[in-house]
Amino acid sequence: METTTAEKKQSLLTPLLLLFMLAMILANLGGNMYGPLESLYLKELGASIGQIGLFFTLASMAPLVLQILGGWMSDSLGRLRAIAIGSVFGTVAQIILVFSTSWGWVLLSSVVGAVARSLVGPSFDAFIAENSSENNRARVFGVTQTLFGVVSVLGPPLGGWIVQNFNFKAMLVVSAALYIAATVIRLGMARHAARKDAHAHTRPPLTFAGLKSNLGAMSGLLFSGGVLTWILLTDGVRDISFAISFNFMGLYMEQVAAMNFEQIGWSSGIFGLFMMLFMIPGGWLSDKTSERVAIALGFLLMAIAIGMIAVVPPASPFWLYAAGWALAGTGVALVSPAYQSLISKAVPAHLRGTAFGLFSTSLGLVSLPAPLIGGFLWENISPQFPFGITAAVSLLCIVPVWFKFKIDNPPRNGTPDQTGQVPE
Repeated sequence: METTTAEKKQSLLTPLLLLFMLAMILANLGGNMYGPLESLYLKELGASIGQIGLFFTLASMAPLVLQILGGWMSDSLGRLRAIAIGSVFGTVAQIILVFSTSWGWVLLSSVVGAVARSLVGPSFDAFIAENSSENNRARVFGVTQTLFGVVSVLGPPLGGWIVQNFNFKAMLVVSAALYIAATVIRLGMARHAARKDAHAHTRPPLTFAGLKSNLGAMSGLLFSGGVLTWILLTDGVRDISFAISFNFMGLYMEQVAAMNFEQIGWSSGIFGLFMMLFMIPGGWLSDKTSERVAIALGFLLMAIAIGMIAVVPPASPFWLYAAGWALAGTGVALVSPAYQSLISKAVPAHLRGTAFGLFSTSLGLVSLPAPLIGGFLWENISPQFPFGITAAVSLLCIVPVWFKFKIDNPPRNGTPDQTGQVPE
């Protein structure tokens, strides 16, 4: 049966999903103000290049177990309630960051914030998957990621402007205020979801046996040799290469590209703008062809973009770096909805939170020493060398993507197009 245009819009942009995205945008706008400048903030607090590499390595350790627990709690408690709990931890992390006086305090903020990210991240993807059908899932991810892209367009330039004209503390206060506003919205949504679940009695209990069961089922899928196995292997290698270089991006743009804080912010803003512009076309391409086509093309664009960063002479004109960021944003826009759609189709609905959490944990584990390696390569070879490694790996990953990222018989355990139900 054909659906009308109004019905399609309603299925993609329900009031619940719009409110959900509003809270996500508010919470992450501050993070995108701070993120591109984090390495510079650590330097301002007295950290050396080696200590910055150590910081990112230690900060990567906290989410390893937490991501799995966060995904399991999302499956058991419900997406919105898990996000609300995570937001409380996120608020505490923001307050610690505002009052930090050394990079050790920033590390503590990152550890507390990891609890928030571990609960919110898997729930975000799972919630969107559960509010879509298989035939339009990549487009739904594309639309929501386009809305979410506002944070990447506005956050970095705003953060760079505040730091350039005031200081880091002023930027962090604004970031914390935005996050607290998002937390208020999320707590209200979770309260409403709790009333619905109490009436329907649909949630499984939060028990160790449930965690063991979910992990056992996911381990079987991950090590079966199918598409999830290849996603894990490919993304593991790619994550190592990205962690080697991208944690030092702020320092690279300041010390090698000779940019000021505002220009650094605008560079990330250009990346976010192109990511936002091409997210919906990326989802459409994935739905109309296949996820592997969009992912392979995205990897190619990212390899070219990162390669430009590695080979452009120091202190080159700003527009050269801007062109690289534009290409990178387009590549991510093609890859992101396709990846989310592929994973959500490859696992049963009741395991989606655990799946997204387990993927994040596995990838974080293999890339754990990468920032230390990146710092060593920066100091002993050249700042460009780590970015060359990232570009080469992105290019090589196209081979397994093209030949192995296929789903013949996706699991159909309670997916929304079967039941017609909205779970939250």
